[in-house]
Amino acid sequence: MKKLADFMKNILLIFELVFAIIFYNWEKVLFVGVVALDQITKAIVMREFVPGESIPILQDIFHLTYVLNPGAAFGILSNQRMFLLVTGAILILATIYFYPLLKKSDGFLRLGVTAILSGAVANLIDRIQTGCVVDFFDFRIWPVFNIADIAIVLGMFFTIYAILFRLDDSRKVERIRE
Repeated sequence: MKKLADFMKNILLIFELVFAIIFYNWEKVLFVGVVALDQITKAIVMREFVPGESIPILQDIFHLTYVLNPGAAFGILSNQRMFLLVTGAILILATIYFYPLLKKSDGFLRLGVTAILSGAVANLIDRIQTGCVVDFFDFRIWPVFNIADIAIVLGMFFTIYAILFRLDDSRKVERIRE
């Protein structure tokens, strides 16, 4: 029964991705694509590995390692599931509430916020389903992470870039037009 539910969930994610592409809304495509790719890769890891198992791809450089992270980034706030669930939900609801304002903003800011939101949603799905986040990219010199974490980090980069370098420029352009 669980396999059927997972299969249907993946079909729905693919349907949403195709739907978003048809209507060419890049934010939806990015959001659905990140969540789908993250959840599919995690499902593969959970099916093929046992927790703690590690397979070297490049010996002592890059491994695939199945880790269940009960905390936030780098394992901080370990075993604070309810706090992390509530915080994730608040972040998602705040982003949805303020998103109409972002639609009028810089593309880099929208890219950053969309990437952060997609990563947060993907990791929140894990927390709801298992109580932990599934991590598997292991570079041996850095904590193990996943696709959602990559989206969050890249989203932060684009958001900071937009705030520091793009938002002032867009205001200057608006003043020139006036």
